[in-house]
Amino acid sequence: MTKKIIGIIAGLIVLAYGIFFIVSGRPIFSITNPFQVNRLQERKKPGDLKIGVSLSTLNNPFFISIKDGVNEAAKKEGTDVQLYDGQNSTNKQNNDVEDLIQKKVDVLIINPVDSSAITPEVKSANEAGIPVITIDRSSEGGKVLSLVASDSREGGKMAATFMIDALGQNAKIAQLQGTPGASATRERGAGFDETAEGHLNIVTKQTANFDRTQGLNTSENIAQAHPDIKGLFSQNDEMALGAVQALKSQEDIVIVGFDGSEDGINAVRRGQMAATVAQKPKEMGKLAVQATYDYFQGKKVSPNIKSPLELVVADKYK
Repeated sequence: MTKKIIGIIAGLIVLAYGIFFIVSGRPIFSITNPFQVNRLQERKKPGDLKIGVSLSTLNNPFFISIKDGVNEAAKKEGTDVQLYDGQNSTNKQNNDVEDLIQKKVDVLIINPVDSSAITPEVKSANEAGIPVITIDRSSEGGKVLSLVASDSREGGKMAATFMIDALGQNAKIAQLQGTPGASATRERGAGFDETAEGHLNIVTKQTANFDRTQGLNTSENIAQAHPDIKGLFSQNDEMALGAVQALKSQEDIVIVGFDGSEDGINAVRRGQMAATVAQKPKEMGKLAVQATYDYFQGKKVSPNIKSPLELVVADKYK
């Protein structure tokens, strides 16, 4: 008799859940945790939102511009922003994101140090019912509401095409790579290599972790090991600016960067760099915040929000 009563009660619960789902179009509980209220569909005004932001580093003008874009868009609507600097450390970033989850922010905007290492925290946010938006680099796992980024692969292709035109066929070049594991590193490199294959002779690829000082030191080593290179592609402007310092005695080497940071564009205008594939990082920050507003107003958010690219070229190569 007791078993029958339990069975009837369980059946009624399932029936009630089914009716709610049909009527409302959404579940009472999250799939991952049946005892956790699903907050994802809750509508909120911009002034009522709390945005948690984790950037890979603030020791790079590109990411400072992203921060400025986020803050500018949020301030305009009276949105609270809590922002953390990952300091290029996967451990620190993961701890920062966990802290933001514990603080129950409404949304997380993350620029991962490492696209694989951030996965557990993205999954934790999913379980907590907190939507995740990534900027510039994606996460390899977990559910991401939207990636706000330029087309890194296309940008790599643009850089390679420019170098082929500037240097001619089979010129020897080097490539400075970004942080291993970052999606931007893989995609920029893949786009460049795909277009350069059969047209440029890439004699070496070395990592400098998107850092100016490492770019300087690595470029010095490359110049010593390969004194006959004619060009250098750097997967970001910071490393390219390090290369400019390292190779200042070899002004004929064509240096191409990626990002379009203020320092990078100024170096192009001075003729220190031949070109940079320019992104619009401040606009990325604003787009991520706007995606947050759209989501909490029940609007459809694209899984991939594209930020435009532009090849900025020194006068000599126009």
